[in-house]
Amino acid sequence: MELFKTFTFEAAHWLPHVPAGHKCARVHGHTYVVEIYTRGKVDPHTGWIHDLADIKVAFEPLLNQLDHYQLNDIEGLENPTVENIARWIGDRLKPALPHLWKIKMWETRSSGCVYTLPEE
Repeated sequence: MELFKTFTFEAAHWLPHVPAGHKCARVHGHTYVVEIYTRGKVDPHTGWIHDLADIKVAFEPLLNQLDHYQLNDIEGLENPTVENIARWIGDRLKPALPHLWKIKMWETRSSGCVYTLPEE
């Protein structure tokens, strides 16, 4: 069984390693959408894998770091591609969400990525 919770944040960035003249080398912004997925067995007593509020509580400090900030200024996001942002989020959430397994992100309505956390 899978659970997920969706979040949105606004942020600016630029990509330092794109070819000369690429539009993403200029500072620009996105409305990012993040889906945080957990999975596991449903507990027969509670009827859930875990409380969905656990995802919100775990993500809130990261959301506060990302929302309305220049992503390049955040440690670990010096090259803030959607792939690197998804991995950054997943790696920081894993200690607080043991059932975490996937981060799905959009940087536009039609473009994004899925980061599946490595099996332990």
